[in-house]
Amino acid sequence: MIDLYYWPTPNGHKITLFLEEAGLDYRIVPVDIGKGDQFAPDFLKIAPNNRMPAIVDHEPADGGAPISLFESGAILLYLAEKTGRFLPADTRGRAEVVQWLMWQMGGLGPMLGQNHHFNIYAPEKIPYAQDRYRRETARLYGVLNSRLADRDYVAGDYSIADMACYPWIVPHEAQGQALTDFPHLHRWFDRIAARPATAAAYARAEGLKTRNLATDEEARKMLFGQNAR
Repeated sequence: MIDLYYWPTPNGHKITLFLEEAGLDYRIVPVDIGKGDQFAPDFLKIAPNNRMPAIVDHEPADGGAPISLFESGAILLYLAEKTGRFLPADTRGRAEVVQWLMWQMGGLGPMLGQNHHFNIYAPEKIPYAQDRYRRETARLYGVLNSRLADRDYVAGDYSIADMACYPWIVPHEAQGQALTDFPHLHRWFDRIAARPATAAAYARAEGLKTRNLATDEEARKMLFGQNAR
């Protein structure tokens, strides 16, 4: 059994995508980031950066004590290695997948996150910041579109690289992007959306979003007003 500490954000969806695809037995532990659940002492023991998702695997492959992990990219790698799925075993195939996973973790996610912040959540609209992150989002979409020009998935067969990228493309309209401008990306997006496990993963989010983070001042302070401890 795997405990998944989760809230329906792009990073949270990455992990439910894998778990549903692999058919692993898991239990969702909601972490309501608008209420501050991410600062609970018990959660900080497994996720010291006070961010979700995180997991606790009660049945690790080595048969030892439960293993806890935070950071979505690390979790995807761990689950892929645990199951032997969605990550090639050969050196070249693995390197291909891992580099695109790192591209998502270091570029696509952080830049699109800033797009979300300045265009949706920031109480003060700053045109320079809004334009800067819309443009960077478009550039990154373009990188992914070019990559997908001659292939069905980001790196070989469907992999953790696709699972990492897809949830960040789902809110493309809110990011100021039209998928019709990126035809290869659009084709890939539709292919993943049609997978039964994708529908099952996103169904897990139903009923969890209770606050509008764009208008709830208390929730925004919880998310964006943190200081060093």
